[in-house]
Amino acid sequence: MFNYKYLTKEHLKGFNNYKYNAIDTSPLSRYVMHPTWNFCVKFIPKWIAPNVLTFAGFLCMVLCALIILVYDYDCTASGRPGEYEIEESMLSRVVFTVCAFLIFIAYNLDGMDGKQARRLGLSGPLGEMFDHGLDSYIVFLIPYCLISVFGRDQYSTTVFRAYLIVMSIVLNFYVSHWEKYNTRTLYLPWGYDLSMWASSLLFLLAGIKGPAVYKVIVYGNFKFVDALEMTIHATGLFTTLPVAIYNVYLSYKNKTGHMYSMTECLRPIWGMLIMTVTMTVWVLCSSNDILANDPRMVLLVFGTLFSNISSRLIVAEMSEQRCDTISWINIPLITAVVISLYQPQFEITALYVFLVFAIAAHVHYGVCVVRQMCDHFKIKCFIVPKEKRK
Repeated sequence: MFNYKYLTKEHLKGFNNYKYNAIDTSPLSRYVMHPTWNFCVKFIPKWIAPNVLTFAGFLCMVLCALIILVYDYDCTASGRPGEYEIEESMLSRVVFTVCAFLIFIAYNLDGMDGKQARRLGLSGPLGEMFDHGLDSYIVFLIPYCLISVFGRDQYSTTVFRAYLIVMSIVLNFYVSHWEKYNTRTLYLPWGYDLSMWASSLLFLLAGIKGPAVYKVIVYGNFKFVDALEMTIHATGLFTTLPVAIYNVYLSYKNKTGHMYSMTECLRPIWGMLIMTVTMTVWVLCSSNDILANDPRMVLLVFGTLFSNISSRLIVAEMSEQRCDTISWINIPLITAVVISLYQPQFEITALYVFLVFAIAAHVHYGVCVVRQMCDHFKIKCFIVPKEKRK
């Protein structure tokens, strides 16, 4: 079942020659987090594999999402449409506090996995691919959970704007990897560390003070959530995107990147563009208003597709192979959308069937790629060789 060969001989040859190249200029990362992780990793037993830390961090985020999914399926725990009184419960505070700690633990485990790998002499392409592949899902799960902090009342935002916030956040991740696809260098954005701290603190404050703490007007009719929304969009449009474009430009000017043609340079964009446009058309044209009626499942479809397309880009960039022009998973997506728009009575069925299919396809891709790389490099993903444990 998991023996399918997604990686070609060219992919594996590219992984043989791969060397990690990243630049991190974030003051928070360099002067606070990295020294902290360097200290903490000394207390991690040497028999714990770096990928175990990576996967444990991912499971923390999955647990956080599952808790939110059960507790607040319709995204109304912190306020329902038309409500003017916020009903808080001890349960909501406990849930938000637990989520704050789960996110922060996931963040720190993700920061220490590379330290553990270098400490044990186990650094390699499998670890980076495994780490960044799971990160492509984590970057979606964080805003997916944060929606519950603000609810859907008059102090919050519409579900469509929440969808756009999720889209904005995850596309920042994709832009960084498009940048690496062209430049050979991963420029770690400052926003990553700040966003992880901010997400943890937003949940923690909601846990301590209750979600009503965010139900405030900042100025005029400008709410707190409006300020947060504007900050998120501005970060992508005015920092991540222009900086990435500039770095790609410099790689051409200094001849340090791949020097692709313009068509090849933009190749990773089309699969993601088709997916985001198709999903947006679906939620805007839905006769059943599926985004408003079932936001969790619609967003989960979007996040799963995003992670799958991103993971394929990560594999392509690391192995220095051509990225897919049109990701194949967009074909069943378009089919599901066409069925939903022309046969609206089957829309909910199409949504759930496609969600199950997308998750199964993505898990199959991830497991098969990891197994294939383990076989190629003759290593085990979650086990430290005995000679490295001393």
